[in-house]
Amino acid sequence: MESAELASEKAYVASLYARLDQLRNAAQSELEAVRRTNQGGTHQNRSERDAFARIYEDRVNQLTEIDERLAFGRLELVDQSEDRYRYIGRIGLRDEEQRPLLLDWRVPQARAFYQATAATPLGIRARRHLQSKGREIVGIDDEIFDRALLEGDTSNLQGEAALLAALTTQRTGRMGDIVATIQAEQDRIIRSDLRGVLVVQGGPGTGKTAVALHRAAYLLYSHRDRLASSGVLIVGPSRSFLRYIESVLPSLGETGVVLASVGQLFPGVEATTDDAPATAQLKGSHEMVGLISRAVRSRQQVPSEPQTVDVNGEKLVIEPELIRAAMNRAWETRKQHNIARATFNKAALNSLGRVLAEQLRERGNTVDEQDQRYLRDDLRTSYDVKVVLNTAWLPLTPQKLLHDLYARPQWLETLTPGWSAEKRALLRRDRGAPFTIADVPLLDEAAELLGEVETRNDAARKEEQRQRKRDIENAEQAIRNMDVEGFISAETLAGGFEPISERATTAELAATDRTWAYGHIVVDEAQELSPMQWRLLQRRGPSKSFTVVGDVAQASAAAGATTWQDAVGSFGADNWRLEELTVNYRTPAQIASAAEDMAEAHGLRVTRSSAVRESEWPVAIHETVDVAAALRRVIAADRDIDSTGTMAVIASASQVDDLLASSELGALAARGAAGLSRPIAFMTPDDVKGLEFDTAIIVEPALIVGEIERGASALYVAMTRPTQRLHIVTSQPLPAGL
Repeated sequence: MESAELASEKAYVASLYARLDQLRNAAQSELEAVRRTNQGGTHQNRSERDAFARIYEDRVNQLTEIDERLAFGRLELVDQSEDRYRYIGRIGLRDEEQRPLLLDWRVPQARAFYQATAATPLGIRARRHLQSKGREIVGIDDEIFDRALLEGDTSNLQGEAALLAALTTQRTGRMGDIVATIQAEQDRIIRSDLRGVLVVQGGPGTGKTAVALHRAAYLLYSHRDRLASSGVLIVGPSRSFLRYIESVLPSLGETGVVLASVGQLFPGVEATTDDAPATAQLKGSHEMVGLISRAVRSRQQVPSEPQTVDVNGEKLVIEPELIRAAMNRAWETRKQHNIARATFNKAALNSLGRVLAEQLRERGNTVDEQDQRYLRDDLRTSYDVKVVLNTAWLPLTPQKLLHDLYARPQWLETLTPGWSAEKRALLRRDRGAPFTIADVPLLDEAAELLGEVETRNDAARKEEQRQRKRDIENAEQAIRNMDVEGFISAETLAGGFEPISERATTAELAATDRTWAYGHIVVDEAQELSPMQWRLLQRRGPSKSFTVVGDVAQASAAAGATTWQDAVGSFGADNWRLEELTVNYRTPAQIASAAEDMAEAHGLRVTRSSAVRESEWPVAIHETVDVAAALRRVIAADRDIDSTGTMAVIASASQVDDLLASSELGALAARGAAGLSRPIAFMTPDDVKGLEFDTAIIVEPALIVGEIERGASALYVAMTRPTQRLHIVTSQPLPAGL
């Protein structure tokens, strides 16, 4: 029979869903009413209507995403002068009289749900976990902090059940949120101050990624005024990783976040391939800063001898000194290459106009001020003059600069007199070859030096500023008219006053703007980033508000860091702080121990973690002479144990495609990110960074160690992906430690 306590919780949560549906329907009605508004009137009227429509659209989307596990906890308070219970959920809900029905997990009053202990109960008598399926509560688990409550029914006293159920459940190929099972050490990090750089070090399975994402959701809630307009950027190691985590923040009610891999941080370029380790290491080093700076400056060249040009039949000699003087005027502005080029052109054309006018006067022609304006127009449109000026100060895009640098060895040699021929050869590449992941920060560095050409004149910019002021004033009036004061700021509403074709969310605007300054940046697998990638990210986050998560023992990239000082030291010695996660929630104890033994045998500095559980399956090593056949047998046997769980076959890049082809799995399996939507994914160690599976099968670990730069770290990553079972299939001697 259903207990009275369970029935009571079912009824209360059903009332929460009723209120959620009521709010969603109200927002939908408001949206439809705004959409029905007459489209006539002034442009301002139409803009206000569109801006309010966007507000209601966002609200409907948020309330739609928040559905599964709306409420997951309850606190019973010691002080019962007001409400005896405090329910905790994904968002906050109030009744029509604005009395709280459900607390958002991020508010300070919900802190005790995650941090209360028997020794420090934080003002609560008991904590209840609500287990749900769909919209229905199916179980409750209580943790009692007040002994007086133990006199009654104790059948619900299973406080670890919610966490253990989450740990042992099957994986789906997508990361789930941990909002209902956040542990005390995780919660303390999630709620850390926004300022500065927070580094979260943790071994495999300690929940680094989950903590980082929930911290992003917490900061967006707690610092909405600051972050709603500037945005939050989350950087992951690969597209597979982004696909894995993409549903977490929407499930927590946050959709205005930019997710990008390190190969997507330059708008218009999506790099997915890696360079050879030696090339990646060179491109990731600070040496490239000087090289790109010299490359840009070398595109500002004074001709070595006079140039003769034709201007409407008039022969004109351009002296090198004239070009040098115009360049000096441009250099004095200290502006970027393409922007300073406008100053150079203006100065050069003015000087050439005076030379041409003097030349005509010497031949007996009369040249007045009006004539000089015509002469400057003739000079500006002269093909010969354009050639001379462009040759002296070439307009450039970052893409062209980098392509030229790689494809012109003679030019590269002039820029790197101290380099060896072998070192220069690392950068050699045919023109037009696709950009690699290591090229992205170099493109950004070039863009920072080159700049954009300003196409608007001063009058247009001033009119744009005046229009912005008018929009804010109109927005303030519209907010008063519609009685939504406190719901939205005038600045945010005014941001929606541009035409529909141009309107975009903060996240959409930020993703396409290289110069966007984010309010906060989250970096996962941060130990893999090169110095040049960190340099790019510091430009994206000039306020230096970062959450950086990773494990230096898992660093496998050639240009990655081996200490956190190496990684984030450039932020300033006093501007970063370190927190550590020490409990392994994901990896069974026997698998974690095997991985740590292997890592230490290869000299990796790992922090031994404390695993909260064991699985019933020991690490299985399958020695064979026919790897493909053995792999098929292991897959079949494991799927007999668990036919619906997720599985990763992890192998070095040299063999993963051949293994997939010989596996005879058909539609059950796919390579890389596509495998996350199939029962079986074939991946390299780089592909699986940050992911988790029910089962991992590692094929030929000796090849992983031998073929990959920092191969022992790559094997360590691979071994710590499973939540249940680990198999190793090999035809070669096992690496040390196994």
